[in-house]
Amino acid sequence: MASNGVIPFLAMVLVQLGYAGMNITSKLAMQSGMNPLILVAYRQMFGTLSLAPFAYWLERNTAPRMTIRTGFMIFLSSLTGVSGNQVLYFMGLKYSTPTIACALTNLLPAFTFILAVLFRQEYLRIKTTAGIAKVLGTGLSVGGALLLSFYHGHLIGIKESSIHWRYADKMESSSPSPTGISLFLGPLALIGSALVWSVWFIIQADISKSYPAPYTSSLYMCFMASIQCVVIALCDEHKLSAWSLHNHMRLVSSLYAGIVCSGLAYGLLSWTIARKGPLYASVFTPMLLIITAVVSWALLEEKLYVGTALGSLVIVIGLYSVLWGKSQEMNENGAIQGTDKEVINHKVKDEMKDLELQLYNPSNGNNHHAATT
Repeated sequence: MASNGVIPFLAMVLVQLGYAGMNITSKLAMQSGMNPLILVAYRQMFGTLSLAPFAYWLERNTAPRMTIRTGFMIFLSSLTGVSGNQVLYFMGLKYSTPTIACALTNLLPAFTFILAVLFRQEYLRIKTTAGIAKVLGTGLSVGGALLLSFYHGHLIGIKESSIHWRYADKMESSSPSPTGISLFLGPLALIGSALVWSVWFIIQADISKSYPAPYTSSLYMCFMASIQCVVIALCDEHKLSAWSLHNHMRLVSSLYAGIVCSGLAYGLLSWTIARKGPLYASVFTPMLLIITAVVSWALLEEKLYVGTALGSLVIVIGLYSVLWGKSQEMNENGAIQGTDKEVINHKVKDEMKDLELQLYNPSNGNNHHAATT
């Protein structure tokens, strides 16, 4: 009973707490001077090491044979969902705030829906209530993202936190002040991150069918992404001193992002989706925005603007509209399938009754022949 109710709920809350912690620690590491491309590379390396035991112990005897096509699809997934997504995400996080980064992550369902329609994995069904909800939610999400990115408005006056993390003051003072260009560059990079990540979902839908071994495929994906991210980081930063993890915040951030947000989080997500479905896991996404906003205000003294608050609210409303439409569509499909099964069962029962009548009816010629022989 607990595995169907309380444990999946706690698992999803733990995942969102983990991601919120990654946003805070990663921001502090970048404020200490760590190159975000190097941080991404370390995350993939530590993520690969953390996934290896799961892949070995859980799927070493069940993983199917690797083919050239599957290997190429995993390579594409590493290029989009890991390297492209995380490079853009951490670059966007560097030039924005953890709250804005979490808010724009909620664009993922809307972008995924648009691409799924283009690749014929989803259908608009604009004449149905579910279809209208998905289209409306997509429009709201994109509109909220534009509002959040290009409009800041007045500063919302919130009482300062009494538990401010003094360590963040040193990091903040050592980091350069954002310019007018970087204020727009950050949100644009985050929007690009969500778009690239949505491409990964389309590719992953194909991989999950041809290679049903999630831990092993993720291990290969992270390993390929490690090589890609190291090459990208070396092209941008040639000094070996920049790769040093002597600063404890850089070390903690790299280990945390790799082990907690690539290893542990993926395991909990896979376990929950297998029992409750992907829609259940998606519903918890806005919780990350709330947790990050509260923690950023309490520990980092993050300022909240009217545009950020309104844009985040519109994105969350759009997200739930898309999820509600998808839920209604799944329920309708389930009802149709159930009706079809009932019709088939009734037809089978009627045919069996007709067959029984033919076998046991004394006036039937074939039955009379069988009895005489």
